[in-house]
Amino acid sequence: MSDTGVTVRLAGAEAIDALEPLWLALHEHHRRIAPELVMFGDERSWPLRRDLYRRWIAEPGSFILLAEDGPALVGYAFTHVFDGPDDTWVSGGRIAELETLSVAASHRGRGVGTRLLDAVDARLSELGIGDLYISTLADNHAAARVYERRGLRPLMVTYARLAASPRFTSS
Repeated sequence: MSDTGVTVRLAGAEAIDALEPLWLALHEHHRRIAPELVMFGDERSWPLRRDLYRRWIAEPGSFILLAEDGPALVGYAFTHVFDGPDDTWVSGGRIAELETLSVAASHRGRGVGTRLLDAVDARLSELGIGDLYISTLADNHAAARVYERRGLRPLMVTYARLAASPRFTSS
């Protein structure tokens, strides 16, 4: 089902504070997907993420796309643009990383995420950026399928030792 009442628009640093509820909804989604991970509570997670957003948006080319259903914010994509090239594989002079894609639970499965991803691709094309990284939790298979359908492929696997999460400590 498509959500034709939703509009997507470009935003900048002025929109960061409005992202909090959608970040917290995504944070909760991550807790459901990976319950074995010890994660910060909402009261700590949002300030940390907000500070990252403020730092990233200051870098030339970085942008936020907002999905709105009337006056309601129902999704966003935060894309961080940084200088390339990569030191290993051939890449352009600027590289993008989709840091966050969040869609309100009320609007999931209605094409909002796809519209945001389409808008990310269009904006990157306008900026002349062809290289895009997207990360997802290892257990978020649904997100991986979405990205792979769009032509993205796994590039690197991140291994972690997380002292607070028993499954992720050394044996």
